[in-house]
Amino acid sequence: MTSRTFRRLVALGLAALGLVSTTARAQDYPVKPITIVVPFGPGSGTDQQARVQAHALGEQLKVPVVVENKAGASGLIAAQYVAKSASDGYTLLMTTNTTHAANEHLFKKLPYDPVKDFTPVSLLSKGQMLLLVRPESPYRSLQDLLAAARKAPGKLNFGSGSSSSQVAGELLKQLAGLDMTNVPYKSNPLVITDLIGGQIDFAFADAPTALPQTQSGKLRALATSGSKRLATAPEVPTVDEAGVKGYDMTYWIAVYLPAAAPPAVVKRLNEAFARSSEAPEVRVFLAKTSGEIALGSPQDLARFQAAESRKWGEAIRAAGIEPQ
Repeated sequence: MTSRTFRRLVALGLAALGLVSTTARAQDYPVKPITIVVPFGPGSGTDQQARVQAHALGEQLKVPVVVENKAGASGLIAAQYVAKSASDGYTLLMTTNTTHAANEHLFKKLPYDPVKDFTPVSLLSKGQMLLLVRPESPYRSLQDLLAAARKAPGKLNFGSGSSSSQVAGELLKQLAGLDMTNVPYKSNPLVITDLIGGQIDFAFADAPTALPQTQSGKLRALATSGSKRLATAPEVPTVDEAGVKGYDMTYWIAVYLPAAAPPAVVKRLNEAFARSSEAPEVRVFLAKTSGEIALGSPQDLARFQAAESRKWGEAIRAAGIEPQ
């Protein structure tokens, strides 16, 4: 046997051992705590669902599951962090269409690739946003708000703590032919604080963030962003019903791993998220926030994400938003 042949056999043997070791680790998964990274701040809709789901997921997998918030830059910070993390199944990204469908159309250059840098795990849920104003606001209906905006072009402003809320406001501007200013925030809970304090005129916020404020009377909802009314706020019309025809904006939440995650780990997590989504606390959370469970395979999520990217691209162009 030549020295070259010997070295080749040793290399092949080491590679085989590495493959066996990786497979064994995947089969034993999980053996330590799991971190779910959320690209928005505490109290946001994604954060709320992550914390409820983390508890149920930990019960399924028999390990601690913790939530870590990395808010800011429209989710770029969190997405980039997870994309560069080890693909061993212990760092997950629970995110929305912001990072994985909208941002590629809102920014000229991203520090991550929403397809190549991630492994889809599972779609989790879908939801709507609410258009909010202060209870003492003179705007008692969406038509009141639109009339005020037309009367004083450029005077009204709206806050946005995610790409979903930004595009929701910009699309309203475009379809209604208005001139209003967007004020960006790190997350929607910060938007709510300034809206209550009178620093901004209105905002679109996800239902989990918005509903507690409307139910407590701290804010008033003028409309919902989807094609049908919310079961938890049946008195609130859709934007389309309120007079802006063709308006329809919803969001979704899904889970991803870094690229090249072991298939066995992806399968294990997909099954665990499906079972944890049936947990009473998750069901109660979604019922209270008018969320819709939307599960499926990793392949389903990949196809859904591709379709959503096209949809959000069209919506962003329709809203007249130029990439930054």
